[in-house]
Amino acid sequence: MEDQLYYSMFQDRLERELLKICTDAGMLEGILLKSDDIDLKWKEFAPEYIADGVREIAAYPTVSVAWAGYVGMAVACWWNRDWAKLKDSPYSTLKGPNGFDDMDDHIMTDILGLVLNGKEARRITEIMQSCAQTAVTFIRQERIEPQSPRAFYVYARTVQVMYSIGAAIELCRLGYEMRKLK
Repeated sequence: MEDQLYYSMFQDRLERELLKICTDAGMLEGILLKSDDIDLKWKEFAPEYIADGVREIAAYPTVSVAWAGYVGMAVACWWNRDWAKLKDSPYSTLKGPNGFDDMDDHIMTDILGLVLNGKEARRITEIMQSCAQTAVTFIRQERIEPQSPRAFYVYARTVQVMYSIGAAIELCRLGYEMRKLK
């Protein structure tokens, strides 16, 4: 029980910090836009993503964390475009020609339809890098023994937050917003 509380508190602190970074950068408006459909897709993709990401974390920690944000953006894009048709898309469709290594470029160009070196793609890349660097710093500040169960669970919570941030950024880019009902 104590561990679950620790993981939840870590996740909440990280989410608040990344939301603040994205809001300050003008990518979000102080609220993490969500959809149950998008959240449930993470539960499906998480095991495969985490298996790929864990292999990269030692050599490329920010990539291992950041790519989850791009996955969130892709799923939010599918949700907006034609969820009935795209909701069953497998995780493998998110990988680029070089697999996990160029997942970000593949998602930006082939799923989001952005020009890779265009202004919007650069803006997204900058915010994903900033969020991933902050997330990796959060992990390091915990001084967790590498390759321990606690390290695994903190990593899993971190990439879940990045996925949610990515999805929220894409929903915001698509014009969705939260409004108070009268």
